[in-house]
Amino acid sequence: MARFLHHRPLLLLAAVSVAIVASSLVRPAAAVRPFVLVLSVDDFLKDSSAHPSLPSADSAGADGDADEWDDFSDDSPGADPLLSPSSWVPLLDPSSSPPPGDGPDSPADSLFVAGARAMLSAASEGDDAAFITAAAQIEAAATAGHPGAQSALAFLSGAGMTRPASRSRAFLLHKFAADAGDLQSKMAIAYSYFRQEMYEEAVVLYAELAEAALTSSLISKEPPVIEPIRLHSGTEENKEALRKSRGEDDEDFQITEYQAQRGNAGAMYKLGLLYYYGLRGLRRDYRKAFHWFSKAVEKGDTRAMELLGEIYARGAGVERNYTEAYKWLALAAKQPHYSAYNGLGYLYVKGYGVEKKNLTKAREYFKLAADNKEAGGHYNLGVLYLKGIGVKRDIIEASNHLLQAVNAGQPKAIYQVAKLFQKGIGLKRNLHMATMLYKSVAERGPWSSLSRWALESYLKGDLGKALLLYSRMADLGYEVAQSNAAWILDRYGDQSICMGESGFCTDMERHLRSHALWWQASEQGNEHAALLIGDAYYYGRGVARDYERAAEAYMHAQSQSNAQAMFNLGYMHEHGHGLPLDLHLAKRYYDQAVEVDSAAKLPVMLALTSLWLRKNYADSFMVRFIDSLPEIYPVVEEWVEDVLMDEGNATILTLFACLVTVLYLRERQRRQVAAANPQQPDGAAM
Repeated sequence: MARFLHHRPLLLLAAVSVAIVASSLVRPAAAVRPFVLVLSVDDFLKDSSAHPSLPSADSAGADGDADEWDDFSDDSPGADPLLSPSSWVPLLDPSSSPPPGDGPDSPADSLFVAGARAMLSAASEGDDAAFITAAAQIEAAATAGHPGAQSALAFLSGAGMTRPASRSRAFLLHKFAADAGDLQSKMAIAYSYFRQEMYEEAVVLYAELAEAALTSSLISKEPPVIEPIRLHSGTEENKEALRKSRGEDDEDFQITEYQAQRGNAGAMYKLGLLYYYGLRGLRRDYRKAFHWFSKAVEKGDTRAMELLGEIYARGAGVERNYTEAYKWLALAAKQPHYSAYNGLGYLYVKGYGVEKKNLTKAREYFKLAADNKEAGGHYNLGVLYLKGIGVKRDIIEASNHLLQAVNAGQPKAIYQVAKLFQKGIGLKRNLHMATMLYKSVAERGPWSSLSRWALESYLKGDLGKALLLYSRMADLGYEVAQSNAAWILDRYGDQSICMGESGFCTDMERHLRSHALWWQASEQGNEHAALLIGDAYYYGRGVARDYERAAEAYMHAQSQSNAQAMFNLGYMHEHGHGLPLDLHLAKRYYDQAVEVDSAAKLPVMLALTSLWLRKNYADSFMVRFIDSLPEIYPVVEEWVEDVLMDEGNATILTLFACLVTVLYLRERQRRQVAAANPQQPDGAAM
């Protein structure tokens, strides 16, 4: 239930979903949730000056490894990874180009497109027969060797949709698709290796996928920004985050647009930012972004000047023009807007829009940006020191700058530090750390756009399509998608939106799938998922009641400093449920819950009162009443939500509390009378 007084319905604990915003060409990342990587002296190599695979300015372009480290090459990526054979985006967005097939008018490609489109439609309409037919079309295309169909069939097989669940068959199908170049199947395989701690295999795939993600951010219409919107906070719908994700229908957006139209420079800049990055449920639109940044610049907004410079440097929605880029970045820098210095440094490194390359000026600009806590400045200084461009090569200095950028959420820096860990350059070789870092970048790839379509479907009430899309992303290893899919299954699964082995899911299939998704999310650090797994075992929801496994799940959440889990463990020690009966340990867990979260103060006070009663009045009415709460809790909770909360009848709740108080007072009076008249039997009338 993810609540304090987990077995006593008194207080709700909510979790807030946050996003990490990626950077682009000359703009540093603004991390809403800091990516904190803490290293010790032991993580650095003592002598890393002569590593055989270390890039150098002299060898740049001469050997393959130098090219691999070159972050100042021309931005001229080839094909957009978004259009991999298994991409569903063209089926969701009619304005997108169709996915490539085996050739023009390929029968296998036609079968896959028809099957995938029909599957999405069937999920929306809740038509199990149509879904089964669509899955058969996808299977036929997969048999013909279509990698996109193989990837989709692997997803269906792993989830147990229209066929028995088989992880081995799913892996084999993903392998076939990945060998044919399908990037989404590579994501699924990499995640499978990651879960099994096979880091030697996982790191290679995630490195390739991370590079594809960075490349795609330069040319894709999809935003290079991660907005992992959680549909829920614990067990409650995350209404505020969902409201802000409605794009142009959101009231806040409409107010901002009105203010911008009335000449407010700050509102103009904000609108430009929303369209430039594709935030808050908006489609990325460079032309609208350019329009609003230009309007803001007319009002003297410095931030908009810098972004106009970036737009011209990238050619985003306008013809690329480095002279214009330099002009606007220089104007922003004079204000001073320190992140603009990072863009100017980049132009001097490349010699774009300036008389000639000037590495000394470039380094000075990067340093000025870094000294003012701009992540892009730290990142570019790190690259200079790593390669020895205009400075003496210094791996320790490079690592320090790159780590500063990593902790600000800069995706290119995360990628470079992952490479340092993978190759053991400057930092001790650590494939686990490298895999984690590569994975965080790879998940910014264009395949993450499915989350936007899933969210749009959910907001429109199209739960079947939302569940299908979140489940697809869950298969690729996205933790937020795993928890969102599990939450939809738990809350709406009885509405015939879940496809099982031979039609709509049975209750058992739904519970097991939800449980598996929560478990995967828990493995990736979602403490609420671990709590819900504990709930499932504690109450026997969808699985056999097992107090010991419930305790294991709560222990996992407790290890993530989750106050609710600490409280639950204290309760289990207090009652001997799955853990030894130990009132001292119970008190220790209760005290820890308060230390971690002050919101636990009231429930912990009540719990400690319960401990005192149990110790001093072991056979009293109040102790028996407290012990009965775990059994009546689900019934009371349903009654409170369905009757009290819906009708707002606080009077009933007050009367219920009064009734409990009267019962307690009568019990205490009875005991006092019994103590005063020891000869009178307990059952005698008074």
